[in-house]
Amino acid sequence: QVQLVESGGGLVQAGGSLRLSCAFSKSTGSTRPFSTYGMGWFRQAPGKEREGISCINSSDGSATVVGSVKGRFTISRDKGKNVIYLQMNNVKPEDTAVYYCATDPDYYCSDDGPDATDFTSWGIGTQVTVSS
Repeated sequence: QVQLVESGGGLVQAGGSLRLSCAFSKSTGSTRPFSTYGMGWFRQAPGKEREGISCINSSDGSATVVGSVKGRFTISRDKGKNVIYLQMNNVKPEDTAVYYCATDPDYYCSDDGPDATDFTSWGIGTQVTVSS
């Protein structure tokens, strides 16, 4: 089975920076290596739909950041450690949300960005709160 654990959330002032981490693990008996899994970052604010904000292909590192956060957020991976990151710079109050990491062995990150229906494994989320 696959397990995802997000970390790095917290309280930050507007204009500040935060880095979220998502640690990926699976059983030793799994036949699918980490490199075959596509990864995604999502966020959900109270009263709003879950929003896909970034994705990355573990195989080659190709990635997409959606327009609402482009230029401020960056996704990256550490293949050897089975970890992906979301670097959040110049955060704004509207970035306040629960941030989720997701993965699926058949997902491929394209220019369209991630869609929640494409993912089968999810972390429990980490809260990011940006103060004015």
